[in-house]
Amino acid sequence: MEKPARTTYRKHNSFVELRHKHAEAGNVARERIAGVRARSDLIGALTPAHRDIFEQAIADIFSDPAAGASPRFGLAPNVVEEIATIADADLPRYLVHRYRYEIFPQKLVVDDFPPYLQIEPSSVCNYRCVFCYETDKTFTRKSAGYMGHMTLDTFKRVVDEAAGRVEFLSLASRGEPLLCPDIVPMLAYTRGRFLNLKMNTNASLLDEEASHAILQSGIKTLVFSADAASEPLYSKLRVGGKLDKVLANIERFRKIRSAEYPGSDIITRVSGVKVSADQDLDAMHALWGDLVDQVAFVEYNPWENTYSQPVNDIVTPCSDLWRRMFVWWDGKVNPCDTDYKSTLSVGRIGDATLGALWTGPAYTELRRRHLEKRRHEQSPCNRCTVT
Repeated sequence: MEKPARTTYRKHNSFVELRHKHAEAGNVARERIAGVRARSDLIGALTPAHRDIFEQAIADIFSDPAAGASPRFGLAPNVVEEIATIADADLPRYLVHRYRYEIFPQKLVVDDFPPYLQIEPSSVCNYRCVFCYETDKTFTRKSAGYMGHMTLDTFKRVVDEAAGRVEFLSLASRGEPLLCPDIVPMLAYTRGRFLNLKMNTNASLLDEEASHAILQSGIKTLVFSADAASEPLYSKLRVGGKLDKVLANIERFRKIRSAEYPGSDIITRVSGVKVSADQDLDAMHALWGDLVDQVAFVEYNPWENTYSQPVNDIVTPCSDLWRRMFVWWDGKVNPCDTDYKSTLSVGRIGDATLGALWTGPAYTELRRRHLEKRRHEQSPCNRCTVT
């Protein structure tokens, strides 16, 4: 399949298009934010540094879009949907961390902890999607040492360090999280710990037990990764998968949610990678729209063969160095998942805290090279298109 050529991949707002059900929710979100802004009891609970961030977010939201410098914080559709699930008491904290996630990487600002943390329950996957590094046999070969599942003890250690410091997290990375043997107790351990915890799954293993575990956990956004609305395109893109099985699993999840968790504020999304002109969002919405809250495509990022890509001349710093940190199944910490073989690893959980690794010498040196337009000196940054 001919994939779209990319000169750069802009990580900020990578949605090609996102459709959701609440067209008027933006006005409601602004009204709520205005009300919270006047609550000195809620704003006073923030640290001085976070109060400053909150005020900047408010200024961006309510000022004239034509005024002021870029970048500006705004209420994108996915943010509006998230705000609807956040209590007023937590809304100032949510806006602070959303601002850190969106604006800090654009302004290249570093503070004590990563704005976003991705935890990998498993690097193993039962699919071989054409746009994924799971197609690299030098990565998936068991003898290479990259395949494995996170232990519950390691997971708890990461969650304990992150809680109260990092509010935006994902349970996802190189593999399928539902393959992890300890995923059910892991999900239980996240309950009530974070403002915005996301999980990505191909939904092939989304059985009744997993559905209940997710709905009882701290997951706020559940992303079902699916790229087509019909066969044979689905299985051509998600090699090893079957659309009818995934569709049945997501239908069952919706029924369980509706019948047994009617008060759940979880946001569900079917999201695909846009790699082919044959992929049609209208068809996606027709199939999935009644089963989930959102349907979307994201831009294709050619990361499935990073190490064999030609060296490029990109000098713009990679925003992910200021956006997120990855913790692999074995506790190894990496600054990105485009470097899926961890050549840029900055250390391991247990050797140092999340904050110490985030602000430590390895991360700092990597950021410095990018800021000095020297990413060409660092592999695989010199072959990567992410900016």
